[in-house]
Amino acid sequence: MTESAQLRVGVTLPTLSEIASHGIPDVATMARHIEQLGFDAVRIPDLVIGDGTPSLDATVVAATAAVATTSVRIEFGVRVIPLQPAVTLAAQIIALQHLSDDRIVLGVGSGGFPGSPFWQAAGSATRDRARATDETLAVLPGLIAGEATETNGTVVQLAPGAHVPPILVGGNSPAAIRRAVHYGDGWLPSSLTAEDVARGAARLRDIAAESDCPVPAISVAGGAIPGTSETARNAREDFVRLLQQSYGRSALEAAQIPIAGSAGEIAAGLATYAAAGADRVGLAVLPAEGSWQHAVEQLARGADLLS
Repeated sequence: MTESAQLRVGVTLPTLSEIASHGIPDVATMARHIEQLGFDAVRIPDLVIGDGTPSLDATVVAATAAVATTSVRIEFGVRVIPLQPAVTLAAQIIALQHLSDDRIVLGVGSGGFPGSPFWQAAGSATRDRARATDETLAVLPGLIAGEATETNGTVVQLAPGAHVPPILVGGNSPAAIRRAVHYGDGWLPSSLTAEDVARGAARLRDIAAESDCPVPAISVAGGAIPGTSETARNAREDFVRLLQQSYGRSALEAAQIPIAGSAGEIAAGLATYAAAGADRVGLAVLPAEGSWQHAVEQLARGADLLS
C-alpha cells in the first residue's frame, strides 16, 4: 500500500506538455495502473493555454479515469474557476460524482494564464479572478447538492444533485490560504518546501481559530523523479533549475522540492512533508529511467516504505 497513517500519495496523469514527446496517453490504462499500485488518487491537471502547447480537457480525462477505475480517488489539481460559470462547473462535477460513485476531489484555483489565447477566446481574460473564484465557491456546494441557488442573478436548480466532493483550494498566496479556510475542506499548495508547508499550516490554524472554522487538510502538489542513474540525476537538476526560473526559488530551496532518488530517498522526502503537516501529496512523475509506468512503480516502492 502507498498510504500510511501520516500521508497519502496521488499521481498526476501526463496529459499536458508530455504529449509532445510521448503522444496521447492511454488515460484509462494509466489510471488503472495508479489504482493497482495502491495510490490514493489519480490527479488531473487543468491547464489549457491555446498557443499550441498540448493539453487534454480535464473534465473528459476525469470521466475516463472514473469509469476505468473502482476505488481510487479522482482529483482535480486544479480546476481553474474563472474559465467557466459556476453552473457549468457544478453540472460537470455532478455528472462525475455519479460516474465515479462519489470519488471526486475538487481542487480549484484562480490562477492559470489569463493573458493566453485560450483565456482571451473564452472571454475570461478581463475577469476579476479573485472575485470570480470567491463568488463561485460561495454557490458551488448548493448547486452540486441540487439546491435552488441564486447565481449571476438567476435561481438555478440542477438535478439530479450529488454529494458535494471535498473542495481543495489551490495556491501558495496568503489569499489562497484564507480562501481555503473560508470555502474549502483543504489547502492545495504546489512546489513548496516542507518548511514552506509548515509555515502555511501554522497560518491555516491561526486563520481558522480567528474565523471559528475547521482547520483545512493540506494536500501538497509537486514533482517526482525516481531513480539513481546519471540520467535521473540530470533530470532532477533540470527540474531544480526550472523551479528557480519559474518560482524565483534559491538553488538551496529548489533542491528540496523534488521527490527523487532511490526508494529510501523517496520515502525520506515524503516523510518531510508529512512532518510539516501535509495529509496528502500529489506528484507529477517525470520518467528518467524508462517508461512513465516504470517511474510510477519506482515511486510506489518508495511510498510503500512509509507504511
